[in-house]
Amino acid sequence: MKRFSKKLFSLILIIAIAFVCYLCRGWFKEQYRHAKGVYYIHKGDNAYAADNMGKTLEYYLTGLKLYPKHYEAWFNLGNIYAVHEDYYSAVDAYQHAIEAHPKFVMARMNLGIVYSEDLGFFDEAIEQFEAVTKIKPFQLWIPFVYSNIKSVRGNKGLAYYNKGVAWRQKAMYLPYEKQHLIYEYLGHAIEAYTKSLKILKKNYDLYYNRAVAHHLRGEYKAAGLDYCKAIKIAPMKFEGHYNLAVLLRQLNRNRDSISELQKAAILISESPSSSQIETAYIFNLLNEVTRRFITSDEYYTQKLSDGPIEGMSYTYVHGRVVADDDFDKAMLNNFKTCSGISYFEQKDEEE
Repeated sequence: MKRFSKKLFSLILIIAIAFVCYLCRGWFKEQYRHAKGVYYIHKGDNAYAADNMGKTLEYYLTGLKLYPKHYEAWFNLGNIYAVHEDYYSAVDAYQHAIEAHPKFVMARMNLGIVYSEDLGFFDEAIEQFEAVTKIKPFQLWIPFVYSNIKSVRGNKGLAYYNKGVAWRQKAMYLPYEKQHLIYEYLGHAIEAYTKSLKILKKNYDLYYNRAVAHHLRGEYKAAGLDYCKAIKIAPMKFEGHYNLAVLLRQLNRNRDSISELQKAAILISESPSSSQIETAYIFNLLNEVTRRFITSDEYYTQKLSDGPIEGMSYTYVHGRVVADDDFDKAMLNNFKTCSGISYFEQKDEEE
């Protein structure tokens, strides 16, 4: 009797499982498709690691047909399209990733960058960056083990930065009949940069770009102070020195302008990525400002140094006078020094 009961129970269980499988056959088929899709996406990852782009695209597209909600695969596909400058396909891939996972921060960030920097769709870009700043992802902190708090804040700061860049680009590409909006749009850019600085703190690109926005709005004091902050953070980047020199030239601070132009000229001549046109332009501007300076009253009232710089030492090596480490430090401090900073700070105190 017990054996019969066990057999009956087993039979009923088998029939129940078969019945459930029959009723849920669509669900099981879907899970099979998903598993098969993940398999092809995994093969796509391997092909990408092997730098085989043809196979990578083939496997990704096959896998996504089987499992269209795999947002990470859509994201990777978007990155591949963007690198190969197929921007509309990249947009489509990023949008699919966001549809599958609306809080996917990096997909929105990359979509915004493609919109603004590659396609000129500034409103759409600003919308994506604004969405990133409002996303509140899960934050996890396990002492001495794991924390994503810093990366979450960093992404928000980066979104504000990119939003500022998009606003500035939008201002610069306005048609003639709408150029009265330039000042307003640059103000939005400055606001975004300022919010980003509260998160990212000491960042050359943020101070430099905010300085450019102030400069374009005619807010010369704010522009000068921000250029100086950027130069202090990254003294060996020529753009900060050059833009500050242009600003000082506009303010008829010719002596300070020459000092910054000389630094920019040295840095760009040493840069392997600089073009001949950029180099020639800087030297031509340096010559123009120098001619203006030597005909000004400022030139005739300038006092020359009475002797060598104190604390500077040299070494005689194989017939050459070579500066030692103290000289290198002095050069770096010289590049960190912002010509005209006292002028901008003085104006700040006056206001």
